[in-house]
Amino acid sequence: MGITAVVFDMDGVLLDSEPVWERVRRAYVAEKGGQWLPDTQQRLMGMSTQEWSEYLSGELGVREPAQTVAREVIDRMSEHYAEAVPLLPGAVEAVQRMSERWPLGLASSSPRRLIDAVLGRTGLIEFFTVTFSTEEVDRGKPAPDVYTEVATFLRKQADECAAIEDSSNGLRSAHAAGMRVIAAPRPEYPPAPDALALAARVISGLDELTPALVGD
Repeated sequence: MGITAVVFDMDGVLLDSEPVWERVRRAYVAEKGGQWLPDTQQRLMGMSTQEWSEYLSGELGVREPAQTVAREVIDRMSEHYAEAVPLLPGAVEAVQRMSERWPLGLASSSPRRLIDAVLGRTGLIEFFTVTFSTEEVDRGKPAPDVYTEVATFLRKQADECAAIEDSSNGLRSAHAAGMRVIAAPRPEYPPAPDALALAARVISGLDELTPALVGD
């Protein structure tokens, strides 16, 4: 069966937001007396809000409850987005192109509050039939939960959907759900080779994301 829907990740695919997340969380950990580890950013990518706040609170030694960590970090991210939303080049055009052919979903590890802020401020919300945060499912990426939920709400089988992802955990999540995976990796945060190998196609920029490439 061919592709009948497309599902986008947000951070790292539509937004150049991973550097913002890293700066904000790294500074927060330092302020709270914790220790940022060499593999911390890669481990955090794809985690749900509950998962990363617990990780900062426990593994990295932040002396605050996870609920407080989540609230304070998200407040700082919201302040950044209020000043400017770091859309990647070609993001709006890519979403528009896909929406002309297929219904769209969004499967993001960002909290609902930030998803709504980004999509509302950029006008992208009008193109998406459904949006899901990993806050709203049992497990974050690399588990397939968020992609499975998006497919369900789109009333599609997962193997009818194409997913656009950038991170190791995101690629693994979409593949585990059974979707056709298009990798759009960021050079600053390259995915692990085994995760990248799960992709049917790899693109270097959103200008390469065309209906022909997704649906071939």
